[in-house]
Amino acid sequence: MLDSVDIARSAIQLAVTPSRESEDKYIEKLAQRDIRAVAVDVGGDIVQSIHVIVERAIIASRKAGVTKENHVQDGAIAGAAREAVSQIAEKAIGLNGGGKIAVCRHHEHLSVCVFMSIGLLHLNDVVIGLGHRSIPDD
Repeated sequence: MLDSVDIARSAIQLAVTPSRESEDKYIEKLAQRDIRAVAVDVGGDIVQSIHVIVERAIIASRKAGVTKENHVQDGAIAGAAREAVSQIAEKAIGLNGGGKIAVCRHHEHLSVCVFMSIGLLHLNDVVIGLGHRSIPDD
């Protein structure tokens, strides 16, 4: 049985995939291990875009079948996504960023990872944030 560390690791690895093709292959590999997963690109002014990042995580998760549309699962995604973003927000104040948010779920374990390049012009830094929630298995 997979645990929360395995799901967190999966979300991190999905978030750092370098291309859409490698992302799709990794999602297929995760599905073989009974891990539902989705990734979506995000970008812009990080602090001003927190609500957009959270919304994208919720909508992408619903569309991919990682979660269902209900307040418990939406709340878990929102909480984990906000936690992940809060871990990078201090470095991102006043800067733009671009990257990916990944969501992985196995039964009651849910992890959200945000991986981004943030900065100004060519002076970029790389940040990563991770959130985890437990939700009822469906």
